[in-house]
Amino acid sequence: MPKIKVENVEISVIKVGGEDYISLTDMVREVENGSALIEKWLRNKNTIEFLGIWEEMYNPDFNSPEFGGIMAEAGTNRFLLSVKQWIERTNARGIVAKAGRYGGTYAQKDLAFEFASWVSPKFKLYLIRDYQRLKADEQRQLGWSAKRELAKINYRIHTDAIQNNLIPPAVSRAQMNIIYANEADVLNVALFGKTHQQWQRENPTLKGNQRDYATINQLICISNMENINAVMISDGIPQPQRLKRLNEIAIHQMRVLSQVDNRDLLK
Repeated sequence: MPKIKVENVEISVIKVGGEDYISLTDMVREVENGSALIEKWLRNKNTIEFLGIWEEMYNPDFNSPEFGGIMAEAGTNRFLLSVKQWIERTNARGIVAKAGRYGGTYAQKDLAFEFASWVSPKFKLYLIRDYQRLKADEQRQLGWSAKRELAKINYRIHTDAIQNNLIPPAVSRAQMNIIYANEADVLNVALFGKTHQQWQRENPTLKGNQRDYATINQLICISNMENINAVMISDGIPQPQRLKRLNEIAIHQMRVLSQVDNRDLLK
């Protein structure tokens, strides 16, 4: 579960229906009688109005007539409203109550920011800043994952070229795997400077292979090299010549990609 940290307070973020929901409970966990602040916030007429407007904008199942009755009661001395009552009476979905290990009251990010502002304008600004950092980290990870998937797809092109040009007829599956692994190591040596087995010996505690720990630029480069190597295999170029050429390409492309990073063109 992702967390954001605001003034040394860790705040959980969960997904509900594809939307980010931020823990109101975590926001006030370090505050004396913090849980009471959430219900105190819900008693505020302006809060009820804001929540109702949000629900009417984004929740087609919102019970607007019941909301009208709550608005009529709000602001009086006798008015009380818990999170559970708000959800049950109006079929609201902007605020949810979770049980279990990560239990507590969560609110969709727009509503969570409003609650943070009510607690402290300074706290809200720090919350928004760290939430934005979290989303930026997620986008970087998404970019890495996309490049990793591209490398896997291009690797299929690479293996097809090996199968069609390097694997003789009537060989065993074990022999085929040796040929595939040998050609994969051509790319590994060209880019990373070591074979898969060498990397494993140097990193006995890590799972997978060096491509699972590559940077985005390395994944872009390996994807390009898989296509280039597939073409060179089809053209009948011997492996030593291909390795030398692929290493030159790797050095050049990594240099270019590092310059692209500095121009923010990959972000």
